[in-house]
Amino acid sequence: MERFLLFVLLTTAATLAQAGPRIEQWTAPSGARVLFIESRVVPIIDVQVDFAAGGAYAPADKTGLAGLTRGLLDMGAGALDEEKIADRLADIGARLGGGADQDRASVSLRSLSSPREREAALDLMRLVLQQPAFPAAALEREKARTVAGIREADTRPASIAAKRFSAALYPAHPYGRSATVESVERITREDVMAFYRGHYGARRAVVSIIGDLSRAEAEAIAQRLTTSLPDAPAEVSLPETALPARNTVRIDHPATQAHILLGLPAVRRGDPDHIPLFVGNYILGGGGFVSRLMKEVREKRGYAYSVYSYFQPQKQPGPFQVGLQTKREQASEALKVVEDVLSAFLAHGPSEEELRAARRNLADGFPLRIDSNRKLLEYLSMVGFYGLPLSYLDDFPRKVEAVTVADIRAAFARHVKPEHFVTVIVAGD
Repeated sequence: MERFLLFVLLTTAATLAQAGPRIEQWTAPSGARVLFIESRVVPIIDVQVDFAAGGAYAPADKTGLAGLTRGLLDMGAGALDEEKIADRLADIGARLGGGADQDRASVSLRSLSSPREREAALDLMRLVLQQPAFPAAALEREKARTVAGIREADTRPASIAAKRFSAALYPAHPYGRSATVESVERITREDVMAFYRGHYGARRAVVSIIGDLSRAEAEAIAQRLTTSLPDAPAEVSLPETALPARNTVRIDHPATQAHILLGLPAVRRGDPDHIPLFVGNYILGGGGFVSRLMKEVREKRGYAYSVYSYFQPQKQPGPFQVGLQTKREQASEALKVVEDVLSAFLAHGPSEEELRAARRNLADGFPLRIDSNRKLLEYLSMVGFYGLPLSYLDDFPRKVEAVTVADIRAAFARHVKPEHFVTVIVAGD
């Protein structure tokens, strides 16, 4: 019963219904940057440590190394094996999580703030971060699982399209790489340990803390989690991206549905154009059934069940992507409609009526994006890792309300250039 009550508390607690919580920031003696929000609403703490250790930092011939390294952290640490770590987490009702993308690798913890549970949970997190064992058996098991996943994904048109799209957008950049069977099979335990030692240092770390604790307690936690990390160098800049030449890649596949992706490298995190692009994209293809693409492609012509667009800002310009699935025999017609909608939007931007509706939806809906510690932690870690202003949460709704049609047109003109569009069509006639 006790474990059940702990679980209920951890899974149902919601806090911070208002926008703009106060963010404190400092640098720990270890060299890690720390961001902290004190919230006494529920007896819970959330902690996340992000490292500049994503897939883009792995060697070109060992793609998949960053994900394997992160995944193995909590599969044995100190004197504890994977099973004992899981048992201890269950005993105290805590959760360890995290993952890796192209820019960063993260380890997160959610725990009750009561001293016994908090101390035990933080000690586990410290072990995972500072004394990972990288068991050889776990590595071989995870490699086999990853290879099986790659082989299965390489049969699915959606996965094929996504990989080829990234490769075509970033042909000479780490962002364009995907793990392959060969690259994963050649990864050794020595590779994993070397990647850990080279990228999981305190000077590459950002610690985000939210919850029922004081600033002094947060300072002690941040130092405790980062003081004995490897002496890794400070982050090395990723190479600059380049815009590709306009290109169409067609890939044969027996699927009945064509998978179409269209886009280009567009914007980096922190670019002042991100808000106008975000608002404009809501109108173009990010707003679900109210978006232009959905109305033209699905509602008027019935070419696709779903069509979308989004911007994905990263350390280097991340992709602007439009995607849809349609019957393979009508792929060309559907793509023509998408291109026409894009051209019209780039030429004229949104209407004033569309913009008012988008601003209202996005600004009014923002409090729901940060109405729990878990959601807020995602924003806090993003602000810290990408070095965004601490006023980001306050600025966001205000900047959305201030966006004009001219702002959107100008931002799209700077970042969405049709002469550099890459189109990938899998299973199209």
